[in-house]
Amino acid sequence: MSPKPKVVRQVRLQVGAAVFSNDSPLAFIGGLCALESEAMLRKVGQSLKDCFSRLGADFVLKCSADKANRTSGESFRGPGFEAGLRVIARVARSLGVPCVTDVHEPAQAELAARYVDILQVPAFLCRQTEMLLACGRTGKPVNIKKGQFVSPWDMAHAVRKVESTGNRKILITERGTTFGYGNLIVDMRSLAILRSFGYPVIFDATHSVQLPGGLGHATGGERRHIWPLTRAAAAVGVAGVFFEAHPVPDRALSDGPNALALRDVPRFARMARRIDCVVKKESL
Repeated sequence: MSPKPKVVRQVRLQVGAAVFSNDSPLAFIGGLCALESEAMLRKVGQSLKDCFSRLGADFVLKCSADKANRTSGESFRGPGFEAGLRVIARVARSLGVPCVTDVHEPAQAELAARYVDILQVPAFLCRQTEMLLACGRTGKPVNIKKGQFVSPWDMAHAVRKVESTGNRKILITERGTTFGYGNLIVDMRSLAILRSFGYPVIFDATHSVQLPGGLGHATGGERRHIWPLTRAAAAVGVAGVFFEAHPVPDRALSDGPNALALRDVPRFARMARRIDCVVKKESL
């Protein structure tokens, strides 16, 4: 049985012009899964910036500089970590938006902190103490993704590891829990439990519908479920929604089966914002 969560004051985290708080209007973290090319990232980033500018919503651009956790060693990873960082930073600066990428080794944290605004700890690595400490020591905001194998209340330990560095600029992302082989489920209670830690909670709308290893050589996904799960998460009340988008998801070089079509993002974001607005007004 999980312990009864203690209610604490909610942290308000500002990253560039974007604000993340469980009590503030919904913000968005979105972009490409893997860095296919600078031109592709620029196309997706510009489209997303335009979308969220029209909505008046805060936005952070995401992209993996090096997709190191692919199912197969033969899968596309990107141009390499530092080369990828340079591209992501260049695109984000030209668009005038903050950016986030994931790190896979403690030694990468300091380098990544030179280029991006948020360091992301992948779900598979959320228990790796040296990784969390290295990211925390940079002083940059740290987005900790909840492992598919970790209970929500156990994420308090990951949070405390980052806090031990003196860094309290923390985001916590829910991205589903392993349910047998090759399947994930989202327990919406998890969002409420994670909120009780006081830090902004992000719902990862696209990785939550993955089917890990579902294609044999790669991860599959059921993108049709992105929409109902996001509606449910927004109804719980979260700080932000994380998603990956691609102009043609079925041709994406990574995570295409669980990516949003770029053309659908405006409708998706409006839906989430409408629910968020109702929920947060009701809680005032």
